[in-house]
Amino acid sequence: MTGLPAISSPVTALPEKVIAALRCELDLTPKPGLVDRNNNGAHHDMDHALFMKSIRAITPWLTVFEQLGYRQAFLPAESQLSLLRPAGLACEEAMFSATGQVNTHQGGIFSLGLLCCAAGRLAGRKEPLSTTALCQETSAICQGIVARELATGQATPSAGARLYQRYSLTGARGEAESGFLTVRRYVLPYWHQESGDRQHHNALLRLMAVNADSNLVSRGGIEGLQYVRHSAQQTLMTPWGVAELEEMDRHFTLRRLSPGGSADLLAVAMVLADFLPSPRDSAFGKIPW
Repeated sequence: MTGLPAISSPVTALPEKVIAALRCELDLTPKPGLVDRNNNGAHHDMDHALFMKSIRAITPWLTVFEQLGYRQAFLPAESQLSLLRPAGLACEEAMFSATGQVNTHQGGIFSLGLLCCAAGRLAGRKEPLSTTALCQETSAICQGIVARELATGQATPSAGARLYQRYSLTGARGEAESGFLTVRRYVLPYWHQESGDRQHHNALLRLMAVNADSNLVSRGGIEGLQYVRHSAQQTLMTPWGVAELEEMDRHFTLRRLSPGGSADLLAVAMVLADFLPSPRDSAFGKIPW
């Protein structure tokens, strides 16, 4: 697939929600080790302006992903991924072209593109969108992807494949195949307890505290992952403020540690949170499936 195919209007609100989530995640400040409005975190090759260029390049493709799901809604879920992949690669190409070959959103394109496709499939079958339905549909699309692409080594050689072979880290593939279990288990049950930036900062901290972030292992080995997890866990146990987050940012930056996988999952959480039940529904704390 070369260039952007002809597309019509989105059939659901998912593409718009994804763009809003990407911008909100980018603007959240401070974010330890990550690009934000204050600084570039642990990165020397990207900044806030570059991320905005990347988001603009990704934007039209989100509707492509959604409409592919809509048009192919009655095909078996297990056949959807191979049909979606050419558009995903073309979206990545658009991102790299906009950023001068800097990888700003590759993980986000995978996870959020799958959510858009899942929304399209649900809409095509006239099924309501919900947190549970979107996660189940994404999981169904991705069933077997870890075993097929990482365990057997059939994936294109990548840092993710190498990390799986060495450390059994499943990365973005594993999160999608699980229906974003990390988000559902550690973030969404607490979502309505907070609001604004604190809601998003606490969500990011909770993700950093548990996520087996392959991006961190690529940069700092298992020790780097453990350091970030411990730092986030300790911070969550205190009445933290901006000063504590800025101190974490300094330490992560010195160690070149960027929890990019957790940043991607934060954007996923923001999208899924729009479909949460009312906070009056006390049963939401339980994993729905």
